[in-house]
Amino acid sequence: MLRVHNVNAAYGAVRALWDVTISVDEGEIVVVLGANGAGKTTLVKAIVGLIEPSSGMIKFAGQRIEGRDAHRISELGISYGPEGGGVFRDMSVRENLELGAYHRRAWERRDKTLERVFHLFPRLEERERALSRTLSGGERQMLVIGRALMALPTMCIFDEPSIGMSPLLVDQSFHVISQLRDEGITVLLIEQNVNKSLEIADRGYVLQNGRVVLAGSREELVSSEVIGHAYLGL
Repeated sequence: MLRVHNVNAAYGAVRALWDVTISVDEGEIVVVLGANGAGKTTLVKAIVGLIEPSSGMIKFAGQRIEGRDAHRISELGISYGPEGGGVFRDMSVRENLELGAYHRRAWERRDKTLERVFHLFPRLEERERALSRTLSGGERQMLVIGRALMALPTMCIFDEPSIGMSPLLVDQSFHVISQLRDEGITVLLIEQNVNKSLEIADRGYVLQNGRVVLAGSREELVSSEVIGHAYLGL
């Protein structure tokens, strides 16, 4: 479904990605692991059209998408949940969710999709009319995930969805992400929470200093010395 091949990206003179190649097959959860500054968010921004790679190829569902406008990429079926609970703070929870259904197909089905989001995250329904700036960090993360689902995507990309969440809410959110795969939605998960993400992922990659240094199945990553030393303290 998604193929990133030899992608390079930079911010001015600062190189952020070096010949990055990853793939995501339909129906998978694939995780990209790495510390702060490893290039994870830059990779996501290149995929969803928020930055243009300096070279390389990105294909989604057979179409090349590098350099396309972000809203065009979204209309193809990629939905993005950004890092840090990025919401429109002076809009209500419901208004934020409805913004996720901006294209015609999603807008026509927004009420049904909203019911689904509220079923997944009952706390959002409780705070439906509240301004988003009044939400806790964990509630904002739930809102980001819910808003991504409002677009009726075939693939969701979530950037650090566990940030700011209590352990209980982390468990809930990762359970929801796992459910998405069961419902046929493909997921690319960007995370630092190695334990939780490897519990639900099918495969994964490790980024260090803008380069892929490890790739493999969940079992291969769990048993890897790179993961053990760098992330699990083994």
